[in-house]
Formats: sequence, C-alpha cells, structure tokens
Amino acid sequence: MVDPSLRPIKRRKAARVLVVAEGTVLLEADSDPGIPGSGWYVTPGGGIDEGEDAVTAAVREMKEETGLDVEPGQLLGPIARRLVKHGYSDRILIQEEFFYRLDLEAKFTPSDAGFTEDEKESVKGFAWLSPDEIARNEVWPARLLELFDANPYTDDVLDLGEEEESTIPV
Repeated sequence: MVDPSLRPIKRRKAARVLVVAEGTVLLEADSDPGIPGSGWYVTPGGGIDEGEDAVTAAVREMKEETGLDVEPGQLLGPIARRLVKHGYSDRILIQEEFFYRLDLEAKFTPSDAGFTEDEKESVKGFAWLSPDEIARNEVWPARLLELFDANPYTDDVLDLGEEEESTIPV
C-alpha cells in the first residue's frame, strides 16, 4: 500500500452505463486489492479515451467490461453526471462521470474476457441486483437508485454534484 499522502492523482472523464433488465441492474463486484475484504458494486464503464465522446466510450466499455455489443442509439442519455473522487490504497482518481441507461428485454450472462489486468485483479464478478438489493449493499454511485428511478426519456440530466467514494479518503 502506498503512503496515503504520496498516492498519485489521475484526472479524467468517464462514461458509465446503468444496464436494466427484468427490474434489475447489472453491477460489477469491485474491490481495492490493497485492502483485503473491501468490496462494493459499481456500474460498468470507465475512462473516455482521447478522441472519443462519452457515448463512444460507453459503447466500448460495455464491450470490454461485459462482452455485450451495444449500438450508440440503444443508450439513453446522458441521464446523469457527477464529479467523483475515489481514494484507493494506491492512487486517487478524480473523474467527471456521464451516466447512460441501457434497457434490455432480458438479462444476459456478462463476460470478463475484455478486462484489463487491473480489472482482473479488482473485479470479483457480476450481479443483477433488484432495487431492494441495491438498497442493502454498498454501491457506487451511492445514489444509484435515483438513476434507476429517473425518467431516461427526457432531456433532463440529473446532476449528482460532487461526491467522494473511497476506501482510503482523499
């Protein structure tokens, strides 16, 4: 573990996807490898690469993190945005996140075949969680149920403001 005062800081923009099917949300079981026993659920998604827009990044991240091929027109939104600070045992990540929604008729079995080496170490699996299950677990973003309840068919973008979600505070 890195001395908390010496953790490198990375800033980026990111796209995340709220995948909804049969009244449940697809989440990844994430962890901080530097903190044994740590864990929470997070929506699929990640950094926006140079030259990408948020929708293109969301499509790419869905393929890499779940194995699902998505067309840009299937994504609704952005439905929300926020600025988040994540303090981990080895780094600090500060990112502006744009959330999209993908409504599917049926659940699918996600694949981790496109995971990076870091994701292979930190992500411990997938789960389709109901709103009740989401309320009983630690999820990032903590206000995930607001996204689930938001009407994705409007131009309104829910502003989640600035939040911190950390295993070791920033």
